[in-house]
Amino acid sequence: MTGRTSVLDDPLRVRTRRKTRVGLVAGGLGTYWPQFPGLLPQLRESARHVSERFQGMDADVIDVGFISDAQEGAAAAEKLRRADCDLIVMFLTTYLTSSMVLPIAQRSHTPVLVIDLQPTERMDHASFDTGAWLAYCGQCSVPEVGNVFRRAGIPFRSVSGWLHQESAWRRIEQWITAARIRAALRTARHGLMGHLYPGMLDVSTDLTLLPATFGSHVEVLEFDDLRVRAEAVTDADVTDRMTLARTVFTLDESVREEDFAWGARVSVALDRLVDDFDLDSLSYYHRGLGGELHERLGAGMILGASLLAGRGVPTTGEYELRTTVAQLATQAAGAGGSFCEIQALDFEDMVVEMGHDGPAHLAVSSREPLLRGLGVYHGKRGWGVSVEFDVRHGPVTLLGLGQDADGSLSFIASQGSVVPGPLLAIGNTTSRVDFGRDPGEWVDDWSVTGVGHHWSLSVGHRAADYRAAASLLGIDFRIV
Repeated sequence: MTGRTSVLDDPLRVRTRRKTRVGLVAGGLGTYWPQFPGLLPQLRESARHVSERFQGMDADVIDVGFISDAQEGAAAAEKLRRADCDLIVMFLTTYLTSSMVLPIAQRSHTPVLVIDLQPTERMDHASFDTGAWLAYCGQCSVPEVGNVFRRAGIPFRSVSGWLHQESAWRRIEQWITAARIRAALRTARHGLMGHLYPGMLDVSTDLTLLPATFGSHVEVLEFDDLRVRAEAVTDADVTDRMTLARTVFTLDESVREEDFAWGARVSVALDRLVDDFDLDSLSYYHRGLGGELHERLGAGMILGASLLAGRGVPTTGEYELRTTVAQLATQAAGAGGSFCEIQALDFEDMVVEMGHDGPAHLAVSSREPLLRGLGVYHGKRGWGVSVEFDVRHGPVTLLGLGQDADGSLSFIASQGSVVPGPLLAIGNTTSRVDFGRDPGEWVDDWSVTGVGHHWSLSVGHRAADYRAAASLLGIDFRIV
C-alpha cells in the first residue's frame, strides 16, 4: 500500500491512495526565436507562471518543460508516457504546429487539455511590433490542434483566456478536479461482499465493466472475511470504538448498549477488512435468517460503514457497486456523497424528499449525526443502530452511475438545493431537495435517464465538474 494512509492509524483521518498526476508541457514554434530574440524569454516566463499555478493545486505536477519543434514534442511525449498522468495540459504560448503536440496525445494514452493564455487582456496596438504580437497568438493554434485531434480520434478540450484571468483559471481547475475523479476511479479497489439484494435487477453490475471502463479493480469478498476479523476484535477495541463513536454521534435513548457494542465490534472489523484488502470502497448485502451470525454482521454494519464513508471510503448496502463508484467520484471532488434514493414527494412545498437507511456520509450532515436504535430494518432482516441526520442546507448535486443496454456506463447528474422542513425520525438520512420545478415531473425526467435506484448526494453545485470528469473517463454525461 505504497503511500496509502491506513484507517487503523487514525480512524477519523480521510484515507487517500495517491495524489492526482498532472503532466504539463509548454511550447511555441522555434522558427520565431532567431527572428524575434525577446520572444522566447517572455514565453518562458509565462510558462513558469503557469507551472507555479499548477504546483499550487493539490496534485503532483510533472512539468516536462518547453518544446520548440516536433522532435522535442516527441521527447516530451515519451516522458509523459512514462509518468502515467491522469491529465496532460498543453500550454500553447504562441503559434505552434499540430505536429509538435499530436504525439503527446497519441503516445501517452492520457486525456489532454489545451490551454492558451495570452499575457494580458489585450494588446497595446500602438506600440506592438510583430514579436510582441506573437506572444498573444497562441489562440491561432487552437482550431488547428482541434481539427487534427478530431481526425486522429482524440477528444479535444481547451481553455482560452489570459494569464491572470481568474475565470479562466477556474475553468482550468475544473479539469483538475475532473482529473482527481479520474485518478480515484482508475486506481480504485472496490470491495463487493455478500450477494445481490434479491430482485433488484438494476443493481446488478458486470464485474468486468469497471476495470474495462475505468481501469479499477473489483475484489470479491465473503462475509466470512468480515466474520473472522470480528471474532479477533477485543473488548478493549470495542470500548475504544464506542468512545470514538460518542465523539462523532449523539446517542438517542433508543440505542441499546449491546447493539451499540456490536456495531462498534463490526466497525473495528470493517477497518481491518479495508486495510487488509486495500479497499477504496465496499458494497455489501447479506439476507440472513433467524439472527444467525452473518445476518448480525450485515445488520451491524451501519456505524462502521458511516465512519468509513466519512473517511473517504464509501461503504454502502444493498450490493450497490455502481452507486459506491459514484460516491467515490463525488468524494474525490471534495463534495462528500451520501447513499440516496427517493423517499417521498411534497407537492405543497414542491420538494423531493430523499435519503436512505443505513450508511451515510457524515461530512454532508447539517448537524451532529444521531445514532438511533431500530428493532426493524425495513426490507431487511436484523436490528441494531442506524444513523440519522438531515443533509446540510444549500446547493447539492446528485450523481448516479447509469448503465445502458450496450453495457456502457454514464454519469447522470441533477442540481438542486436542500431546504428546511419536516423530516421523518426513523433512523434514516433524509433531506428535502428543491429542484425548482414540479417534483413529479422531476422524478419522471430523472428516471428516464437510466440512473437506477440509488445515487450519491453531494454538496455544492458540481455538475460542471462531473461533466468534465465524464469527458476524461470517456463515458456519457446526462443532466436533469
